[in-house]
Amino acid sequence: MLFRSRKRAQDLLHGRNCSEPSHRPPVAIAHVGQILSSCYAIAIILSLYGVNSAYGAEGSIDTPPEHVSPERPHKALQVTPYIWAAGLDGDISPFRRGPTIGVDKSFSDVIDNLNLGGFVNIWGRYNRFVVSGDLMYVSTTDGHGAGPLPAFQLPNGALVPAGTTIDATVDTKQFTATAMGGYRVIDTPQFTLDALGGARFWHISNDVTLNIALGSGITENHDESFGWVDPVVGLRAFLPLTEKLSLQGQADIGGFGAGSDQTWSALATVNYVFADRLSASAGYKILDVNYDHDGHVYDTRLHGPVLGMTYRF
Repeated sequence: MLFRSRKRAQDLLHGRNCSEPSHRPPVAIAHVGQILSSCYAIAIILSLYGVNSAYGAEGSIDTPPEHVSPERPHKALQVTPYIWAAGLDGDISPFRRGPTIGVDKSFSDVIDNLNLGGFVNIWGRYNRFVVSGDLMYVSTTDGHGAGPLPAFQLPNGALVPAGTTIDATVDTKQFTATAMGGYRVIDTPQFTLDALGGARFWHISNDVTLNIALGSGITENHDESFGWVDPVVGLRAFLPLTEKLSLQGQADIGGFGAGSDQTWSALATVNYVFADRLSASAGYKILDVNYDHDGHVYDTRLHGPVLGMTYRF
């Protein structure tokens, strides 16, 4: 995420500052579906995107041309952890060939299910070439009773008749990583625009335990994982407003049937520089994906406010 002032941005973009780095700062039953929704929503709750996977910040460390040869590159590196208070809505399946369940959860509905979360974004620049990496890991646990339910098939192939009541517990671990590289196509003191391209990696692991009220009772446990890779392309724009205040917008789209049918994300932030190496940002982020393959369904939209802190090396 971009965090930099107009004056510093101008200096950096024109090579007038040699000491400061730039400042700059997606179940088989309705209740089991709610369980997983908690897991996925939380996964994006406390994030690290710098704020986001293509949502990285930008920076550069320049040296005045009068003191350095023209061949010396402009370069920068910064790291941004962030919090994403995301809600979740969409359709998911708790296990392969399980029923598709509609979910709609706010951030407050899912925060209590979090076991562990970790998120970070790394942003770098070398002359007009830029790179961004984002990692997100979340572990959650949720459990509910539900029923009577429509007929559904267990992962082992057994058919559960309509009208059955179950208790379900789901342990979910989600890992998402976005890696992008690009080029600064517009580079002026008043405005910058970067063209980006890369991939978004998804991996989801579920451990589902169902206690089924049939006869004397049946307990079914199923552990599975699935994942995919989406190609993505995007743009990022930065606009300085004052010496310390700036705006940033970023969006990407991908999938194209190679992994998911489609994925897209958008981020808008207001950024403020309050120390030489530290900046803060606040804004709103959306991450949407539509994945339906080999019996797995994950068609969701995560959305909510973000708050990040950037450290520049």
